[in-house]
Amino acid sequence: MTNPWLGIPLADYEDHMRSAAVQQLDALSDLFAEAVEFRAPSSIAILGIAGGNGLDRIDSEAIHRIVGIDVNQDYLDAVRRRYPHLPHLELHCADLAQEALAIAPVQLVHAALVFEHAGTAQCLDNAVSLVAPNGALSVVLQLPSKTEANVGSSGYSSLQRLSADFSLIDPIWLRDTLAKRKFTLACETRRAVPAGKELWMGVFDQDS
Repeated sequence: MTNPWLGIPLADYEDHMRSAAVQQLDALSDLFAEAVEFRAPSSIAILGIAGGNGLDRIDSEAIHRIVGIDVNQDYLDAVRRRYPHLPHLELHCADLAQEALAIAPVQLVHAALVFEHAGTAQCLDNAVSLVAPNGALSVVLQLPSKTEANVGSSGYSSLQRLSADFSLIDPIWLRDTLAKRKFTLACETRRAVPAGKELWMGVFDQDS
């Protein structure tokens, strides 16, 4: 079955995420910047990089390797056009839910609203495999809402095809699962978004 992300134009996704009905684009950028500031890595990997939201928050003098992974090559092409000034930018087209990655690890792996779409089987294996020894994994999850649908309605019909494969991930389950893989929760934060939902971010350190 074709991955639904291959049929969603980047403009639709970004306009959906910044729309009044969703309002998550800025929040996700802020959380990414918070994770980077907390761990101050010299190398990072961003799973589901889309159009590169948050890359403008990076200090390119401090981070010497940036890995971006996405299933949609058009998204990666947009990142390349938007951020030509970023040194050592590596962009890989891969389906995180289906393919085992063979990419050199980094100090910080960031996965924001990725596991909800790609699941926690192969995708989680890929995330863990990318973490260098003594590195960290930052994960942003969408928390349940009593009033809003999991995939917000913004008028962009192409986004609604994601609803069938979207599943919320319990942060407690994630913490316990990563503990079995020798990762410890170092910090967590919650971020309410104006549309009525709440995002959770946990930064997990790999046990030495």
